[in-house]
Amino acid sequence: MQSVKDILKTFNPLEDKYVSREFQAFGVHLSQKLGDERRKSLYIKLAKTIPRPILERALRFVADSNARKKGALFMWKLKEMGIFKK
Repeated sequence: MQSVKDILKTFNPLEDKYVSREFQAFGVHLSQKLGDERRKSLYIKLAKTIPRPILERALRFVADSNARKKGALFMWKLKEMGIFKK
């Protein structure tokens, strides 16, 4: 994963709408790792609201699998971990 310093070096405010804060960079990183770049905003919201260790744990689970739909498996793992309970 890139550091914030590296991200800010390559940041173009006219093209890069999503990256102005660190949690946004992590959300974009999640969407790229999961191969689900169409839903960047979802992963940015998750990166903002859910603690980082939980997201990294779910990402490690998905990275070790051979799933075709890694985004769906990631969301299932978060649900299994009890993140979405009220």
